[in-house]
Amino acid sequence: MTRTTNGHDVVVGIDPVKNWHLALAWAIDEAGARGAGLRLVVAVPPRHDTQHVDDSPCHLAQRLAAADTLRTALAWARSRQPAVEAASTLFDGFPAGVLNGLSSEAAMIVLGSRHLSRTEEFLSAGSLVVPVTARARCPVVVVGDAPHVTQETPHLVVGVDGSESSRAALAWAFEEAALRHRALRAVAVWQPPVFSLHTGDTLFHTERRLLAETTAGWAENFPDVRLTHEVSIGSPVETLATAAEHALALVVGRRGRGGYTGMRVGSVVHGLLRRAHCPVITVPAV
Repeated sequence: MTRTTNGHDVVVGIDPVKNWHLALAWAIDEAGARGAGLRLVVAVPPRHDTQHVDDSPCHLAQRLAAADTLRTALAWARSRQPAVEAASTLFDGFPAGVLNGLSSEAAMIVLGSRHLSRTEEFLSAGSLVVPVTARARCPVVVVGDAPHVTQETPHLVVGVDGSESSRAALAWAFEEAALRHRALRAVAVWQPPVFSLHTGDTLFHTERRLLAETTAGWAENFPDVRLTHEVSIGSPVETLATAAEHALALVVGRRGRGGYTGMRVGSVVHGLLRRAHCPVITVPAV
């Protein structure tokens, strides 16, 4: 298969102690759609935060288990899409730091775990999903732990708020929709101001106009992508999660305006990682 011109691979974090099939399935399909390579990664953390090599029996046993999982996962990936170039790497180190280090040369990073309260496993969400989502230099896909099945026409949803990262997310969502031959639904969430010199209807129509103008250029660049757009009123997390209830994925910028800012990872992104049922894709500002 022809590789993408930038040579960047899709990197997927494989969790030796959890089911990795859903995240790997997403990653291998994405690599196939992009003509990219696939890199499976496991990072085995030391028992203590130290710069010295951990040669303890416990760490060595973890490495053996991780290596066995990587072999199994790599064989599974190659059987699913033999045309995709797939390789695996076993690292010593903390998973979030390893994956963030790889992100500068990756097309995207794909993760599977979404239990945000857990902090002590190889690729735990508490020590992995949030730090990688917050700091990775490429898009991060968090697939979740359960299959996402819908009877509706396959489509993606992208959150648009006018910020730089939102524009990056919109560009990426159009590209993704074109690669997968899917429709795209652009959603802006409007929270009426408490005090304003303008009427609510005027502001709402202004938001709709801005959304239409923001998406128009990209629609011209991707004429084969069927686009719909809407402005909804309410909480950004609940509104976007509801809009993406039957979507193949929800794409958002990592940082934004208003509700998209807050924690380092962004309060809306953090909320969507907990609330959304479909895979959540975060895109950093270019």
